[in-house]
Parts: sequence; structure tokens; C-alpha cells
Amino acid sequence: MERIIVIDFGGQYNQLIARRVRECNVYSEVYPNSISMDEIRAMAPQGIIFTGGPNSAYKEDSPSISAEIFELGIPILGICYGAQLMAHLLGGKVATAPTSEYGRTKVSVMPSSILFKNVSIDTIAWMSHTDYIAEAPEGFSITASTRVCPVAGMANAQKKLYAVQFHPEVNHTVEGQKIIENFVYQVCGCRGEWKMSSFVQDTVVGLKKRIGDGKVLCALSGGVDSSVAAVLLSKAIGKQLTCVFVDHGLLRKDEGDEVEAVFGPNGAYDLNFIRVNAASRYYEKLAGVSEPEEKRKIIGEEFIRVFEEVSKKIGAVDYLVQGTIYPDVIESGLGKSATIKSHHNVGGLPDHIDFKEIVEPLRLLFKDEVRQVGRELGIPEYLVSRQPFPGPGLGVRIIGEVTPEKVRIVQDADAIYREEISKGIDRWRAGELDGAAKNIKTGVVAFDESSEGHKLTKAQKAVNRKGLYPVWLPDQYFAALTNMQSVGVMGDGRTYDHAVVLRAVHTSDFMTADAVHLPWEILDITTNRIVNEVKGVNRVLYDCTSKPPGTIEME
Repeated sequence: MERIIVIDFGGQYNQLIARRVRECNVYSEVYPNSISMDEIRAMAPQGIIFTGGPNSAYKEDSPSISAEIFELGIPILGICYGAQLMAHLLGGKVATAPTSEYGRTKVSVMPSSILFKNVSIDTIAWMSHTDYIAEAPEGFSITASTRVCPVAGMANAQKKLYAVQFHPEVNHTVEGQKIIENFVYQVCGCRGEWKMSSFVQDTVVGLKKRIGDGKVLCALSGGVDSSVAAVLLSKAIGKQLTCVFVDHGLLRKDEGDEVEAVFGPNGAYDLNFIRVNAASRYYEKLAGVSEPEEKRKIIGEEFIRVFEEVSKKIGAVDYLVQGTIYPDVIESGLGKSATIKSHHNVGGLPDHIDFKEIVEPLRLLFKDEVRQVGRELGIPEYLVSRQPFPGPGLGVRIIGEVTPEKVRIVQDADAIYREEISKGIDRWRAGELDGAAKNIKTGVVAFDESSEGHKLTKAQKAVNRKGLYPVWLPDQYFAALTNMQSVGVMGDGRTYDHAVVLRAVHTSDFMTADAVHLPWEILDITTNRIVNEVKGVNRVLYDCTSKPPGTIEME
């Protein structure tokens, strides 16, 4: 199998680099910089990518790697810190830049470099660096520069060593994917043969062999990840699988009943299904706890303890299946990368688990890849396209202590918000709300009614929008509860109640995200309904923060 490995030097975009390589239909995985040369030789990758990182390459305690890696004959692309490290290890000079560069920057590239094939001579890239390459190593030519950075790109084409000071993996680098494709196809010679169909086939075979005749419990939340994991395991081992749905009281409004309707005894799948109503148990454990990481770890441990109890009731169980995906693993900490947050099914697990082994068949997939696996398995589109919901549920959408009253507030506010966005889509299709249209499956913008000279009748708009969605439709949206109370006036009287925050983002990979410019009409109606219909709320806020610097979830 074709493989390009990403070596992590502490950057927060490492998983995004791997994701971009996979968009080229080439398998990619992130490894810590402690990986040995023997391990790399054994994998025989087609290429290697060095990630960025916050350190200075010339300092003794900074992350590094053996210079032997440059003699393996494997193409290497260094990005940001990875570029500086390459220069430093090969005899170039890295120093503090006279002028730091952050954000979108005009970069001039040499079109003769294979890395910049079909890239504009002057392109826009995302910079984030304090140090810079002052002198390229011997044997390297300079292939890109900016107004203040003389070596924004360098290459030793003979040894297939390439480096860029900017981040081609982020969406803000306009032609970044072209650069990654050039490295993958032109430099590394990959053919792009890694497909989700082959992943499903190989995983089913692998699960059968690994599990044998063992009994398996699957943690089924009803979300995309756990649903795909459950159906994948069912395809591999059939009735050896028991799916356990733990309703921890932190789900969206009526969601517990909806999950049971789909996967339960009368649902579409022939699964052994058990529902455990554990809301009071979770509320008791979370009482008085406000620190986000502590909440996640409590939810994670209780999650496992419930499964242990269920397994004892149904007899000896060998394996526990979870819908862990790659961003969960990365954000919970890999090598020396910073831990962004402990996911309840990764970094939040207790030290002792009463199962032979935890099985995570989706552990190395990104969210959109998981959705594609679901389609390959024949799971209905309305389930496959469902918005992500965190395992800790509303526990991380409530800032501070979790109480039944706060859960009620978030559930009711979130239900109103979701309902009004749905109504907004209907009004848009009827031509009553402005906005360009796009096809959800392809992302192609079909028309832009805001463009100059564009005029459509209401009937024409309705016809043209059949099967389309407005470009403002978020990839994820929800209501959360702040830990703030404020003074308000309702019914000529003073109130001192909670503030709800609405969140809506556009994202292709859930590792970076931009806040959505929702039509004001939707926000206005939603705000009025929440304040009037949800007891205990007198203020509604809208979160305009991107990821980074924020995260999609509140905690």
C-alpha cells in the first residue's frame, strides 16, 4: 500500500497534513519524531513530511530527528519548523527573523520547481513563524520568497528534498492542495489507489480474524462514528456483537428515544441492542465539578464502568468497540504535541479497564472518511450526514457545573435553534432569504443571486434550488450555555438569568473551522424564541470565533 508518513514536531496542524495527503487517495499517518530509522525503513513509505512546531530548530532541547533520514533515499517535504529543521540539520543557517510573518502572505514561487507546478507565480499562503531560514544548505536552490523572507521555499531536486516556510495544508493557503498534490504525485510518484471501498473490505476481514469467536460490546451513541463502527462490526461478526446505548442524560432533546427507534428491536438493523438510562448516575458524579478536563474524565470513566456492569450481566465479554476517530487521538495528544482536550474515549479512559481489548476500527479515519465508510456500508444518508455530537454530550456544551436544570435549558434552546435553521432553509428555497446555492455532495456553487445583474423570479429561485442548500448552511451548529448570568427586564420586572450562546461553523475536516454568517432573520427569530420559551434565559449570544484559536465545542 502506498504510504506517506507525517513526522510530528509539535505542530497543531499535523493531522491536517495527513488529511490533505489522504485527499490525494494516498494513505497517511502521523508519527512522533522519536520514530527510529529502522521503523521508517520497515514501512518503506513513498514520502515523508515534517510538520511545523513552536520551537527553534537551533536550540538543543528542541524536537529533532537523526540526519540519517536524509540519506534513506525517501522524498521529504519540510513545512515551517520542518523546513527550518531540514536547513539546520543539513548545514544551513536558521535564525530569528528580522520581521515575523503571521497570517495570509503574498509568496513568489519559482514555477520551474516541480513542487510549484501549476501554482501561480504570486500566490497567497498562510505564514506563522518567528524564525526563518537565513541561509539555505549547500546543494539547495531557493524556490520561493516573500517581501521579508528570502527563503520561503527551497529544494534539492537531486535528493528529492523540499521545504516551504508556509503552511500548504491549511485552507488559507489558496493553492496549498496543489502543492501537496505535486509532492505526492510528482515528487513521490504515488498513483493514489487508497479508497474507502478497500478500507471496508480489509477492515471486515481484519476484524473477523482479530475477534474470532469472542463476544463484543459496542458503545453506540447514535452519532455518525459509533453508528458506522456498529454496522462495520455487525458486518464482520454478526450476533457476536451487542450494542449498548448509554443515555447519560447529556443528549440533545428526545435523542435517546430517536436512537432506540433506529437501532432498537423495531429498528432497521438486526442488532442486539441494550439501552441503559444512567442520567441520575452521571449527574451525581458531575455535581460540583466545573473544570473541563475533569468533567471529560469523569464522563469517560463512568462510560467504561457502565459497560463493565452490562458485560457482567450478559456474560463474559472479550472486546469493547468504540467509534474513536483520528482527530480524537490527535487532540488527546500525540508524542510531544500539545493536548488540546482529552476525548472521553481516548485520553479520558481510566487506567484499568475490565476488557481483554478495546477495538477502534475507525481510529485512523477523519470525519468525512467515516461518512464515506458509512455510505459504502449502505447506511442511510440521513444518518451518515448527521452532525457530529461529542461523546461527553452536553457536558462540554455547558460551561461550569452540569446540573439537570442546565441540561434542560441547553436541550430546549438547541431544539429551537435547529428548528429555525431548518425553517430558514425552507424559506431560502422559496426565495424568501438571500444567499448563493450549493450542492451538499459536491460543494459546487450553483448560482449567486447576490452577483451584479442577477435577477430571478421567486418561482425560478424555487425551481433552481431543488436539491440544493444555501451556502450559509453550517456544517455544525448548536446551542451551549455560558457560566454567565446577567440582568434583564422581562414583564416590567428585573431578571437575573442565564446567557445562551449559539455556535455555527463551516468546516471540511472539523480540525479547522470558520464561523458562519447566518442570515440575521434566523438569528433574530431564534433569539426571540429562546428568550420567550426557555425558562431561565434572558440573553442570547452568537460565537464568531474560528478554529483556531477556538475549538468547535465550547469545552
